[in-house]
Amino acid sequence: MKKYAFLSVLFVAITAISCNDTKKQAEPEIKTVDTNAESEPYTAAKTDAEFKDEKMAKVFDQYIQLKTALVNTDAEKASAKASELMTAFANVGVDDVALQAVQDIEESDDIKAQRTAFVTVTSEVEKMMDDALASGTIYKQYCPMAFNNEGAYWLSESKDIMNPYFGDKMLKCGRVDAEIQ
Repeated sequence: MKKYAFLSVLFVAITAISCNDTKKQAEPEIKTVDTNAESEPYTAAKTDAEFKDEKMAKVFDQYIQLKTALVNTDAEKASAKASELMTAFANVGVDDVALQAVQDIEESDDIKAQRTAFVTVTSEVEKMMDDALASGTIYKQYCPMAFNNEGAYWLSESKDIMNPYFGDKMLKCGRVDAEIQ
């Protein structure tokens, strides 16, 4: 009986030692990744959408420029583009809620606040795009993770997902939810 107990202990000890040796030999390879490298800023694609009214074309163009600044996480540029969108809004007439949202973006240097106001701007521009197109397509896109998983929409000139709510943190998070034609 003592022999079996001794052999069992010896077997466990040998197994433990041999397992330890394999762990030492299979150390993971360490790779260094340069996270400070400058990535190219996103630029808006050329849209195939053509509008019945030049003023609506200007609103959409300025909206896309604002979205692009948010995709690039550039609060200063977003503020400047919001100012240009406000002028385009004034030329077609929008409700006070939309004007206030654009003004909030223009006056803020906080990208999170700008992105929050962008939800309201998107809603207004989407309403304006109903029956505004002569031809082409505008893509309504959706990110389910925006704003702590509440989700948010934006309009795009292309099918490619470039998320204005997360920028480079989650650039491709989203899906095409609808097409406006």
